[in-house]
Amino acid sequence: MALRFLADHCISNFIVQTLRDAKYEVFRLRDLLPVDSTDAVVIAKAQEVDAILLSLNGDFADIVTYPPEKYKGIVALQMRNHTEILPHLSTRLTAYLKLQPTMEHYKGKLLVVEVNRIRIRE
Repeated sequence: MALRFLADHCISNFIVQTLRDAKYEVFRLRDLLPVDSTDAVVIAKAQEVDAILLSLNGDFADIVTYPPEKYKGIVALQMRNHTEILPHLSTRLTAYLKLQPTMEHYKGKLLVVEVNRIRIRE
């Protein structure tokens, strides 16, 4: 199955379009749920639509609250209010996605994407 993402409301149009340009399927949260939906509802929707959750929300990087093994994949972009790094984050992410193009690879994993690295928690 091709990679499919649910972009949380905090994900910029730039990231969504970059992923779509790379031929990945990306759902926007606002097209499926109210933007003020709770985190629990958001991650449940990602599961329902069989998608990897893509977020800037640090809450989803908390492996105690959201243990990766329970989900189809979580990608947490670490921008820290520095919008100028968005192109670098998208480059890092899309390069990794090309190396790991199957949904199965992301199941049960949290990927924390930073400019210089991607940390993976299982």
